[in-house]
Amino acid sequence: MKPNISITKVGESKVDALDFNNIPLGTTFTDHMFICDYENGEWTNPRIVPMGLIPTHPAAMALHYGQAIFEGMKAYKDAEGEPMLFRPEQNAKRLNLSADRMGMPNVPEDLFVDGLKELVSLEHNWIPPHQGSALYLRPFMYADEPFIGMRAATHYKFIIMASPAGPFFSKRIKLWAEKQFIRAATGGTGEAKAAGNYAAAIRPTELAKAKGYDQVLWLDATEHKYIQEVGTMNIFFKINGEFITPELDGSVLHGITRASVIEMLRAMNYSVTERKITIDEIKKASRNGMLEEAFGTGTAVGIAYIQEIGLENETIHVSDESPVGLEVNDTLNAIKTGQLEDRFGWMTKVEKELV
Repeated sequence: MKPNISITKVGESKVDALDFNNIPLGTTFTDHMFICDYENGEWTNPRIVPMGLIPTHPAAMALHYGQAIFEGMKAYKDAEGEPMLFRPEQNAKRLNLSADRMGMPNVPEDLFVDGLKELVSLEHNWIPPHQGSALYLRPFMYADEPFIGMRAATHYKFIIMASPAGPFFSKRIKLWAEKQFIRAATGGTGEAKAAGNYAAAIRPTELAKAKGYDQVLWLDATEHKYIQEVGTMNIFFKINGEFITPELDGSVLHGITRASVIEMLRAMNYSVTERKITIDEIKKASRNGMLEEAFGTGTAVGIAYIQEIGLENETIHVSDESPVGLEVNDTLNAIKTGQLEDRFGWMTKVEKELV
């Protein structure tokens, strides 16, 4: 049954004050947000309200015990200016996978998707018109029950907010292969999109940036040799004509862009293998001239072309060009913006609110 979502609108939109040619990263938010409360074992009171502060008790359990998860996705406009969502049902499924791991309640998929549609419908004027830009959507859930004690909370908030965003990377990037800090271990929360995973990555990422690198390339927790993923994305390597990406072993995020790129590459007749891959294998392939290209995939970054990887006292040169990565990126963007037929059935149309 379709959720009954109440809507309270702002008196005047701020969108006319936004310079779409110069969008500050992560600091500009649309007029409204979607909120729903979990109490007494069910989700209640789904609503869209003006963007604003949320009253929070100092004992809110998320602040003390870390029950907080999120998703990242984007809304685009097609050739006719209609709002479009990219595989929203997959984000709903992944949010619930994260919720299961973190001892949190599932959000009904229809509530998740309908909340997104209603919010994007209302905020469609905030979707940037420029190539490579989009309206970034951040669904998240956290425990807001005021209680000091180690157990699963009984009260949660599910919120969706939106922020216009320009292109994430404008140049080829450099990665630092981290051998001291770890992102995830077997049995941990690596495949959950849990807030704490990202908190633990902040210091290693800042140290990598201080060395001149853009993001961390995470290695396994035990031997520090198996590649897992990058700070904000999954990773693909093209070695001797074959694409290889780390397998989903419980420590790697189930990237929705990752899954889409695998499907797309196979449709382009490339061989794609999901398996364990070591940093030494990448070093050897680079030395032998068989490492043809590498790129990262993610909602925020899209496709990020990788120039080199730093490892202790050496540098692994990846490539100066990414012809397949470029083709994948152009194709993916064309599908998202309706310039190319959506033969994979990935896009969901959103009806614009009538003014």
